[in-house]
Amino acid sequence: MSPPATAVVRDRLRIAIQKSGRLSDPARAMLASCGLSWRESRDRLFCHGESLPIDLLLVRDDDIPGLIADGICDLGVVGSNVLIEQGGERIARGLAPAYRPWRELGFGGCRLDVAVPDDWEWTGTAQLQGKRIATSYPSILAQWLLEQGIDADVVVLSGSVEIAPRLGQADAVCDLVSSGATLAANQLKAVTTLLESQAVLAGPIADFKDARGELAAMLLRRLDGVLRQKDSRLLLFQAQRSQLAGLMRLLPDVEAPTVMQVDGGDSLALQALCHGSMTWQRLEDLKRAGARGLMVLPVERMLA
Repeated sequence: MSPPATAVVRDRLRIAIQKSGRLSDPARAMLASCGLSWRESRDRLFCHGESLPIDLLLVRDDDIPGLIADGICDLGVVGSNVLIEQGGERIARGLAPAYRPWRELGFGGCRLDVAVPDDWEWTGTAQLQGKRIATSYPSILAQWLLEQGIDADVVVLSGSVEIAPRLGQADAVCDLVSSGATLAANQLKAVTTLLESQAVLAGPIADFKDARGELAAMLLRRLDGVLRQKDSRLLLFQAQRSQLAGLMRLLPDVEAPTVMQVDGGDSLALQALCHGSMTWQRLEDLKRAGARGLMVLPVERMLA
């Protein structure tokens, strides 16, 4: 009699990222800023973690949700547009959700827009009734059309969506837009946005129950620190106690400051973590409100 099957237990975390493309370099840079380093295989498809037991798989971004669903990788850096589209396809096939976004990463921003020919006089979504709309995101588009009460034909294309109206394949398109230059080159204009997308760290629905759980928790802590640190500065200055309330009104984006008394008098020294842009104009405003010896220092690392 063979022994009962047991769940696979792993003590290393695997993260899938885009091998090449607009998310590849920013994903590597962000993970490296979390203290990760790797040794890349000769075929450049696998990176063995050296500083921590966290490895990278280098794949096509469209493959990442499926790899998470199949348990081949544990986490993945992927556009939320891909995650939502493939999640909708799973539901349409009667499959249970297998992944979710764990963190928004703040890069790779784009929009999923409906675009129409420049010569259309756009008056609203009702104009799409009965039209053919070309897209690589049929699940998201179909759900949006349903919500809008629009009956339109969804023409599924895997690439070159913007050229579809010129080829007579469609009347309008639904595609990702960054700068809008590709739309303009094909005499199209964006008229409505279905989805705002950015890179996310995606993972399974349930938390890990083995050593990967601690690794994932540590990675999330470091990611949170990196994301908070990006736009954070340490602000140092001195002021009189009577001026403190007015100064704090000028600093709505700071955490509770550390306040120390100076020389036993009414003068205070303050240090505060500021999460907004510390421009010259803000410094001038603070100086006029009584701040002295203003210093703005970069924050190299943060950990809550």
